[in-house]
Amino acid sequence: MPSIALHARQHLALTPRLQQAVRLLQLSSLEFQQELREALDTNPFLEYVAPASETGEAAEAADGAAGIGSAAAPMAEAPAMATEGAGESDLDGGMPQETSPYAETSYAEASYSDEGSGYTAEMPSSGALRTSSYRGGEDGDSEASDWVRVPLTLREQLHEALRLSPLDDLDRIATQIVIEALDDDGYLRQDLADLADMEGAGDTLDEDRLRVALRVVQTLDRPGIGARSLSECLVLQLDAMPHDTPHRELAMQIVSQHLERLARREHGELQRQLGCDAASLQAASALVRRLDPKPGNHYGRADGGYVIPDVIVRQVRGKWVVSVNPAIEPRARIHKLYAEMFARSDQTSRSPLAQQLQEARWLIRNAHKRCETILRVGECIVARQKAFFQYGEIALRPMLLRDVAEELGLHESTVSRATGNKYMATPRGIFEFKRFFPRELETRTGGTCSAAAVRALIKEMIGAEDPRDPLSDVILTQELEKQGVQVARRTVTKYRQMMKLPAAEMRRQI
Repeated sequence: MPSIALHARQHLALTPRLQQAVRLLQLSSLEFQQELREALDTNPFLEYVAPASETGEAAEAADGAAGIGSAAAPMAEAPAMATEGAGESDLDGGMPQETSPYAETSYAEASYSDEGSGYTAEMPSSGALRTSSYRGGEDGDSEASDWVRVPLTLREQLHEALRLSPLDDLDRIATQIVIEALDDDGYLRQDLADLADMEGAGDTLDEDRLRVALRVVQTLDRPGIGARSLSECLVLQLDAMPHDTPHRELAMQIVSQHLERLARREHGELQRQLGCDAASLQAASALVRRLDPKPGNHYGRADGGYVIPDVIVRQVRGKWVVSVNPAIEPRARIHKLYAEMFARSDQTSRSPLAQQLQEARWLIRNAHKRCETILRVGECIVARQKAFFQYGEIALRPMLLRDVAEELGLHESTVSRATGNKYMATPRGIFEFKRFFPRELETRTGGTCSAAAVRALIKEMIGAEDPRDPLSDVILTQELEKQGVQVARRTVTKYRQMMKLPAAEMRRQI
């Protein structure tokens, strides 16, 4: 018979605050800044904290205004009166102060209170961040960034060159359409028929007119721009060379008809097809290798893939010091005046304003904890991979997320979130946290080495090889065996392909 019974059991549940902490930890620095800006725009209990440089400039401006004369004195005193009206001592009086765990990294102190009227928590604010600006000219409003030369993109350069071309209106419009259709590397990978059928092209811009416009684009700037294939790109560059260039005609035949054979190093077949000797083929091949397969990469990029490091590693007095990047520190705090007004009101704890105040508290505490966790993980990585910063990638030790989790007393999933999409600025460059967790490989002596160190050894061997007799993957495996590293030939092939290094036959030079 069916019956009703009660059973007690335990299970884990993530509270909303813990869910927010987990979500903030796995965000990248740019995503976290965007999350904070959205909270500042929507939550009235959060206010922006200006960097120390901005507040310092404002104070200097106020002091200068006060010293101009008696007429400016009341204006300089007005902000001070407003500050006195806010009464920080009234809000903070009697509140217990806690020292922030970021005191060693120049973070400001933070005080917490569970009472809405006394909550004065402030996001960590480092005084190490300074934004210096060049004040030039009579008005004093010129900054150093105004004088920085920004490289033109490919399309901007072509549009500038097009302005000097004597074209009629229709040809100019067709040329502009072709320019906008170019990829960043300078190639036109879209069919002219598709461009002619584009909305807004008009009935007069047919395929023939666009073909003429493409020829104009190919002559505007660097040779090879506007090519529709690699072969055409190389032909355009050879065609722009002087006609008396040695072996130019032979190189033209190679890139237009036998480019794949040249890539496969089929020199015997090339000699038979072209009817030339080995010396002429070698000279023509050397001329082809000097050509640029991607001429568009010489221009600036409109959309760069920017990476903001989360931590900065410096060597101070022989020791490696890790600090949080002050440029990504979240600058927000509880609005004291609004919190005081809410405490004096008769709002209940279930009102929308009370929920927003609680969300503001959670955001600040979780953001504080996020910075602390990333800093601890970064310090642990630097301590374990200290040899990398001295000798490079060849000195990387094998390391697992579990090793860091056990040392810091964290869960392995927490370390995984703290290392995902996080970057570290070092004297050797900017690296992702995940780069410092290479796979472990066994050595002949029974020890271990990292997969990154093996890749560095392979790259070093290939860099020192004889171009006429390159090292095959089998020989590389044997050389690694001599150094005590036991890897399979297919593993060497995989690592070589990961580093985008061609096979031995492709590296051979005649």
